[in-house]
Amino acid sequence: MRRHIAFERLHNFRDLGGYWAADGRTVRWGRLFRSDSLGKLRGQDWDRFLALDIRTVIDLRYPWEIKRSGRVPHYQGLSYHNLSIEHQPYNQAGLDSDVEPARFLADRYTEVAHDGVKELRRALNIIADSTAPLVFHCHSGKDRTGLLAVLVLALLGVHEDDIVADFTLTDLATERLVAEWNADYPDLTLRWPAYGRAPAEIMRLFLADLITRYGSVYGYAAEQLGVDDGLVTALRRQLLHP
Repeated sequence: MRRHIAFERLHNFRDLGGYWAADGRTVRWGRLFRSDSLGKLRGQDWDRFLALDIRTVIDLRYPWEIKRSGRVPHYQGLSYHNLSIEHQPYNQAGLDSDVEPARFLADRYTEVAHDGVKELRRALNIIADSTAPLVFHCHSGKDRTGLLAVLVLALLGVHEDDIVADFTLTDLATERLVAEWNADYPDLTLRWPAYGRAPAEIMRLFLADLITRYGSVYGYAAEQLGVDDGLVTALRRQLLHP
């Protein structure tokens, strides 16, 4: 199976299937996807997307981002949810070049993990209830999307090393994400060299912060999101092979 699914205008569309869970089962292929903005879908990309039979889209962006850049086109049978998990916007492209990415972004993820509890819990509920293929996305498919991917994979029992490795796969899309930014903003300068990058240390620091404070990702999810064994069981029933 292919983890990366090729599109012309989408740069970071990936299947989260195939990872081993703690109980020896694996995540189903073709059931859970992560992506950059689906507002770019058109032409042959639209046909490729429809062929995946996705029935649910979770859009993690701010409403103003959707107004600016568009959303996934409506189609028959689509369930669309806009859950803006980030509450304190910041401009990565405009950061000073000396801002160290790992600590800075790990702190932003921790911020989102505590500001966006209502939206994150809702997203987990939607995923647990979905019986058909689902995709969640933000703008570049790295930070907000990466955070939700961490929560889902961790609750499925996927090993931390695989969770971190999945996060770093955005690096394969970095060149295209940077080129897209430059094309979208020809009159501006991309100041931050780390824009679009996904070094493992970001996710290692974020996970270490959660574990230090809550004992585990499940501990965080239980205390902050109200996740219980019933929700975890539902996620595993939907997304893991029997």
